[in-house]
Amino acid sequence: PPPLSSLPLFPHTHFPFYSPPSPRLGSPSLIIAGSHDCPGLLGPLPDGMWTVNSAGRLGNQMGEYATLYALAKMNGRQAYILPEMHWQLAPLFRITLPVIPGDMVQSVPWKDYELHDWMSEEYGHIEGKYVRLMGYPCSWTFYHHLRQEILQEFSFHDHVKKEANQYLAGLRGQRRNVTYVGVHVRRGDYIQEMAKHWKGVLADKAYLEKAMGYFRAKYQEPVFVVTSNGMEWCRENINASRGDVYFSGDGKESSPGRDFALLVHCNHTIMTIGTFGIWAGYLAGGETIYLANYTLPDSPFLKIFKPAAAFLPQWIGINADLSPLRSGTSG
Repeated sequence: PPPLSSLPLFPHTHFPFYSPPSPRLGSPSLIIAGSHDCPGLLGPLPDGMWTVNSAGRLGNQMGEYATLYALAKMNGRQAYILPEMHWQLAPLFRITLPVIPGDMVQSVPWKDYELHDWMSEEYGHIEGKYVRLMGYPCSWTFYHHLRQEILQEFSFHDHVKKEANQYLAGLRGQRRNVTYVGVHVRRGDYIQEMAKHWKGVLADKAYLEKAMGYFRAKYQEPVFVVTSNGMEWCRENINASRGDVYFSGDGKESSPGRDFALLVHCNHTIMTIGTFGIWAGYLAGGETIYLANYTLPDSPFLKIFKPAAAFLPQWIGINADLSPLRSGTSG
């Protein structure tokens, strides 16, 4: 595990874990691997099925999958995923949960169960044989007690791993003691969303400079690999003159899967906001720096998002500059 940071920026709430002993959930006999690409089901409706809504992009899908995996196990139920989730995750990861065939989804008597973004005690005692978990959960408080299993579920296929490692090896150059730091800069729709709806800001130039300065001071030969859905902004705002900054995909926006694999194969992570960056830091397993306190205190975002449940206690928060928001010049 990464060393405890010497820079905790604010006290973290402790979230209890609930992991009562549960039966080992082997696959029921009626589950077959219909093909390598889409394991499916044969026969009548199983006696109990739990699933989760398949909503959002890669980071959200991963949060939903991991939460389903953990809560089904905790409640002694067999988890299944929807075909849409399989299409999104299976090309990248060696996920093992069986898939509900599309034509069966409608015939299951689902009981929808709304989750908020963090673990609550009642989630260890959810009633129902056919439960569909709903929401966008993304919190280590659901699944961190199963960390090794979650890392296994989200282990990459060999060809994805190979491509990421080859790319990183190509950046080494003459460096002998290279330390790779993945940088994820979330922009895109968040530029409007944070300012308009959430009274929040995105990471700015000064935040990235501070975060990179932390790694430059600590490691002899850091290499920063920048991925973003706003590459043009990154090229204009991240100083690459030292020769230690590389923009993934030659500075053009790459596929989310390729970017994600690059970040996870780095030693450490600088993230800004969003579930994509949180998962990159979680899977990379090194030191993670994140943008902290990026909304005004009265932001409605804080009703649905608990920072202490999203960012691991040992991660390092650097506070955002909220002055553009206060002066009305954000964006």
